Amino acid sequence: MSRNQTTAASSFVPPTRVAVHPLAVRVMHWINAVAIVVMVMSGWRIYDASPLFGFSFPREITLGGWLGGALQWHFAAMWLVVCNTIAYLIYGVVSGHFRRSFFPVTALSVLCDIASALRGRLGHEVGVYNSVQRMSYIGVTAAIVMTVLSGLAIWKPTQFKALAFLMGGYEGGRLVHFFGMAAIVAFVVVHLALVLIVPSTFLPMISGWARKSASHNASTAKELP
Repeated sequence: MSRNQTTAASSFVPPTRVAVHPLAVRVMHWINAVAIVVMVMSGWRIYDASPLFGFSFPREITLGGWLGGALQWHFAAMWLVVCNTIAYLIYGVVSGHFRRSFFPVTALSVLCDIASALRGRLGHEVGVYNSVQRMSYIGVTAAIVMTVLSGLAIWKPTQFKALAFLMGGYEGGRLVHFFGMAAIVAFVVVHLALVLIVPSTFLPMISGWARKSASHNASTAKELP
């Protein structure tokens, strides 16, 4: 074996498996994924019954068949999203998941990461979110909460009259609900696009594990306080 081969062999560090997504996060992620798809598709059918704007959604991408059926699907998925989101928020705070994964994040760090991405220099580290991803996850969580609250305001405007008042009444609540839905759909589209671009991020959300070089782990560990 030549000296170069010996050096290469000695410097090679086999990849290791590292835990990147806890079981609770993975379970709640997939529950919300299914529930939100059901809510969005049934919501489009409900919207078509009384459009806010000058367009309707194609019937082929809606769920429920008719207004009554769409409402049943929508409310069934709504309770699943509500319970799952509450569980996620509690888990995120108590376990420290939010603190470790989503913070700190600043407007400056987001702008810097966007600039790096546009230049093709934004690095990717398995299990670590960059500032753009952190802001996106914080934003979509806020959008889900706002969409649920506005949904309550337009579902029971009398019982939740204070909430409806804060959103500008029934029609204002519908607008908030629509744009909250649009924000969630935009996040899903970008999220799926990124998974297609970096497919190695998909399996860890199922198994919880990802492959990462030990040398990278060691260098990362040295940077930690």
